[in-house]
Formats: sequence, structure tokens, C-alpha cells
Amino acid sequence: MRPRLSMAGAALFFAVSFLLLYRDILAKLIHDWGASDNYSHGFLIAPLALYFVWERRPLLSALQPRPSLVGVVLIIASLAVCTVGMLGAELFLMRISMVGVLAGSVVFACGWAALRVLAFPLLFLLLMIPLPAIVFNQVAFPLQLFASEVGESILSALGIPVLREGNLILLASTTLEVAEACSGIRSLVSLLTLGLVYGYFTDRRTGVRSAIALSAVPIAIVSNAARVAGTGVVAHYTGPEAAEGFFHTFSGWIVFIAGLILLVCVQVTLARLFPVRSEEESHRPGMEAA
Repeated sequence: MRPRLSMAGAALFFAVSFLLLYRDILAKLIHDWGASDNYSHGFLIAPLALYFVWERRPLLSALQPRPSLVGVVLIIASLAVCTVGMLGAELFLMRISMVGVLAGSVVFACGWAALRVLAFPLLFLLLMIPLPAIVFNQVAFPLQLFASEVGESILSALGIPVLREGNLILLASTTLEVAEACSGIRSLVSLLTLGLVYGYFTDRRTGVRSAIALSAVPIAIVSNAARVAGTGVVAHYTGPEAAEGFFHTFSGWIVFIAGLILLVCVQVTLARLFPVRSEEESHRPGMEAA
């Protein structure tokens, strides 16, 4: 009983210290989740990560704790990254240091074996951290151009007069701008997160889980390009109001649902092409393959 109480006390002390150290950073992170549709999924990441940790309790209980002082080095390095982020006003560095502190604490308290068991939940936490603006823009702008090019090609193939200038699609009745919000990065991040979670719960094999998650990337990009083309078609026949207001929002939901359906199709296809052998199913718990 005493060892358990000691571990519980140590865990409580760490949790309180962590919250005190990162309270302002966490508060700003939560605010950004609510303020940006691109990262509103962040509210789900921490609860899911905690569930993944809870699911690994049998594996953690079976481990012999082997604390390592290397964990202290990882913690100090992560705090140094946080300090650099504070001095440079770079939120990404401050936020990512939280994951480093958690990883270092696991190594210091329980050892490297425990870190291997908890690797997936810790890496999963990275999805809750918004990308730096410079990286975000480097990803968003090519997606804008790709969606514009595909939209133009589809409209031309349908016989609709169209001219493209960069991320502007010029129609006879209106001009459509594939803005940053229409680049598809929002659905890309959301579908990637859902792909990871969906793959985790539907298959026990790491390779198949990874394939399901990675398939979310082309699905999101192509689906968004199809949305741009569809908006152009409707705008050509009904007017510029098709590119704004209710239709614009509704089309986003339709495309996202279509992406989810395609994600399910990928999982079903992989399950049929690479069925799980009965001996693998009986000898490998789901959390061991994570």
C-alpha cells in the first residue's frame, strides 16, 4: 500500500507542478482552440491521450520500474526550449516543450520501457499544438493553388468558361477566391486526427493503422479540390451567393462527411486485403501493437 501511496503522491506533486509551470501557456492554448476552427479538435486530444494511457495500465503494471537520470536531462532540455520560446515569443516552442517534459518525467520516474509503452499517447498530444505561422503558411498556400488548379480543370472539362490567376478562379458571373480558409488545411488536420483515432480502434496492427491515418492526407486534399470545383459549378449557374453564406458552410460539411466515408472505405479495403490471422488476434492485445 505504501509504494502505491508514494507513487500517487509523486504523481499528484508532478501534476500540480506541471500545471503551475504551464498554466499561462495552457490557458492560451485552450483559447486558441476555441478561436481557430483549424485547431478546434484540440479539445479532444488530451482526453483521448488520457484514455490511451489508461488502456495501457496492464502493460505499465507489468513493468519493473527502472528510473533513469537521463529523464532529468530531457526535462532540463525541454525547459530550455520553453525558455527560448518565451524569450522569442514563439508559442510553438513553449507548447511543444510540454510534451518533452512529460516524456522526460516518464523516463525519470519509470524508465525507458515505460516511455515505449506511452510513446503513442505522448506523440498523439502533438496534434493539439497549432503549427507555427511560417509552417502553416508554407502548407496552406500550395494547397490553395492545388485546389484552384483542380477546380479550374474540372470546370473547363464541364464546358464552363473559366480563367485562373493564382488562387483566383474567374467565371463569367463572378470571381472565386480560394482563400486560406478554403485551402483544405482545416479538413486535413481534422481528418488526419480522425484517421489516427479510427485506425487505432479498428485495427491492432501498426502498419494498417498508419496506412489509414496517412490516407487521410490525399483524401482531404482531393475532397477540398472537389468542393472548390463544385462551388464554381453552382456559382456559374446560380450566382455568386453560392460561394458564401449557408451554401459555403454546408458544402464544407458535405465534403468532410464524404472524406469520412472514404476513410471508412480505406479501412474496409485494407481489412479485406490484409486480414488479421486468428493466431495474431488471440496473442496480441490491441495496446501492444500501438
